Amino acid sequence: MATIHPNAMVAPGAVLGAGVVIGPFCTVGPEAVLEDGVELSSHIVVEGATRIGAGTRVLPFASIGTPPQDLKYKGEKTRCEVGPKCLVREGVTIHRASVGGGGVTRVGGGCMLMAQAHVAHDCLLGDGVILANNVMLGGHVQVGDGAFIGGGAAVHQTVRIGRLAMVSGLAGVTNDIPPFGYVFGLPARLVGFNKVGLLRRGASRDQLRTLRLANNLLFKDSGEFAARLQQAAERWPDEALVQEIIAFVRDPTRRRQLVRPGRMAAPELGGVDEENGEGQ
Repeated sequence: MATIHPNAMVAPGAVLGAGVVIGPFCTVGPEAVLEDGVELSSHIVVEGATRIGAGTRVLPFASIGTPPQDLKYKGEKTRCEVGPKCLVREGVTIHRASVGGGGVTRVGGGCMLMAQAHVAHDCLLGDGVILANNVMLGGHVQVGDGAFIGGGAAVHQTVRIGRLAMVSGLAGVTNDIPPFGYVFGLPARLVGFNKVGLLRRGASRDQLRTLRLANNLLFKDSGEFAARLQQAAERWPDEALVQEIIAFVRDPTRRRQLVRPGRMAAPELGGVDEENGEGQ
């Protein structure tokens, strides 16, 4: 049985799983599906064809599944999905999709969206993604599993952020970030790779040494990039991490260029050791 506060409004047609808790002054629309154990604390709006996965907690003043901020949208039926065991903090906004994308805005399982983060229409977030406070994702942004985006960062529409990438706080991201990359600044520049994140997920020291060599070849050495990319593909055909970067770069569906290499303007601020490529 669901527990619904008497001051909440749950429309007929909404589907509520076992153990759902809906707090005071929440509004749940007729097409919403809240799976088992979902908790809406208070003052939360769930609209449209929106599904929230089992065990997800949503804190006050969040809005999920509200219409996209797209002038072309005329009320067409689109969807919004939030995966299981997510934490959606205060004031987060997750908009349902527009008609110009795949018809769905999706947040994967185990994600943490901190206060005031914004996920725009047609964004696709993988599992375990963390958006810190006030992160802004434009429409059609794709974020790979385990990526971390620091507080106040702004990500331009149609940008892709690879698996386990790190984005510094206040960064302005206008181009694609390869898997494991660390970017810093405004505009964001590639300054290293996420060594700590990879170690925590079981990467070996040998894999990290190979990845450093590949990153130097791809993003620091001189010469035509296409030739360096082919050289990396041939030099490390059996290295899964390197091949993941190459596949990301070669993806024929990409709409933006790769982020450019750079240096941190203020290394004392932390975040990455350029010599060791160590994300903090």
